Amino acid sequence: MVKERARILVVGGGYVGMYTALRLQRQLRQEIGRGEAEITVVTPDPYMTYQPFLPEAAAGAVSPRHVVVPLRHVLPHCRVVVGEVTAIDHARRTATLTTLATDEEGTGPRRLTYDELVLAPGSVSRTLPVPGLADHAIGFKTVEEAIGLRNHVIEQMDIASSTRDPAIRDAALTFVFVGGGFAGVEALAELEDMARYTTRYYHNVEPEDLKWILVEASDRILPEVGEDMGRYTVSELRRRNIDVRLGTRLESCADRVAVLSDGARFPTRTVVWTAGVKPHPVLAASDLPLTERGRLKCTPELTVEGVTHAWAAGDAAAVPDLTAGRPGAYTAPNAQHAVRQAKLLGDNIARSLRGEPLRTYAHAYVGSVASLGLHKGVAHVYGRKLKGYPAWFMHRAYHLSRIPTFNRKARVLAEWTLSGLFKREIVSLGSLEHPRAEFELAAGGKPSDESSGDPKGSS
Repeated sequence: MVKERARILVVGGGYVGMYTALRLQRQLRQEIGRGEAEITVVTPDPYMTYQPFLPEAAAGAVSPRHVVVPLRHVLPHCRVVVGEVTAIDHARRTATLTTLATDEEGTGPRRLTYDELVLAPGSVSRTLPVPGLADHAIGFKTVEEAIGLRNHVIEQMDIASSTRDPAIRDAALTFVFVGGGFAGVEALAELEDMARYTTRYYHNVEPEDLKWILVEASDRILPEVGEDMGRYTVSELRRRNIDVRLGTRLESCADRVAVLSDGARFPTRTVVWTAGVKPHPVLAASDLPLTERGRLKCTPELTVEGVTHAWAAGDAAAVPDLTAGRPGAYTAPNAQHAVRQAKLLGDNIARSLRGEPLRTYAHAYVGSVASLGLHKGVAHVYGRKLKGYPAWFMHRAYHLSRIPTFNRKARVLAEWTLSGLFKREIVSLGSLEHPRAEFELAAGGKPSDESSGDPKGSS
């Protein structure tokens, strides 16, 4: 039993943060009920985003509301603070954070004290000093970016349909994706599938008018599904007239022209950056030990190496891979490990508070699945290679089983069922990004920068 009130701080409300807090909430239910344990979750958003469904949300196959899980609903016995931890002084057991209230009041950052620290901030987009990238590109890590990209793609088709300038039309119908990992390939494949279907509703835009380009710096894409399936994916994408350029880098996208390292130049109004991730900056703003790549040094028990009362898992943690059979190997920062690490992490914290022995994390990587659009996919699972419809079906079945809560599983399944009976939705709601713009003009005011500004990646 917990002898004293344990203040547990969970940094991050993503998959690891949410499931760790949920596990702790169940394990320490009696202690929380008596006020002997307190769990605080600090997260930039009041919901967890199931990122594997972002490509389908962008394509309109899944409602954006159904790929997020409200934390306050799932964690009723935890204190959820919408904010961001900016620094950690673990020696003093304090975390510095900013919240919406401190921003509005101008009172400066707050400080939280804790007894047990759980670091699960996830990762952020890894960018390079490419000219024009910050001004014109869009990422693909949040549900807002996914829906914004969907609106933007359809908006570009509207622009191309209504202009008489061939240069504007060509730039509007050129879409450049940088990065050949899961995010880039799945996002491109799903959006290409959606856009090709959408052209049937335009009298002067044909599927052949759309130009899709995938830029990858290495010599292969989707390395997680194996070399053979990676080559098949390249062939499948090229069969759909998608220009896949391996061993190529984006050198500039200034002035809305994508300049590639192979000398190609593409005037474009759409550059999507999915070229990898890096550890969250809060790790560097802590006094905890890091690897040379900026991840937290962890033990197989998911504690932070060399310190007490600090725990980590997921993208932020370098966890030794006990199944690799060689020293110095770490588990890959992917969803498969994050799901399992989160459950063990919650259990181990509860065991630590009760003075029980900890368990080690050991999970052999079983493979990966990827969607390439409706009824198309690739998979390499338990040594078996699948492609086409079977791989696509496995992709959907696996992720349906992994998305949290029965509520979300039922809603996603219902949407998939209805989408099989009715036609795709092709509506663009780009105005949602600036909801006050029309009213400001009607009221005789000047549109604010937020209303009139050009969102990243749009026209």
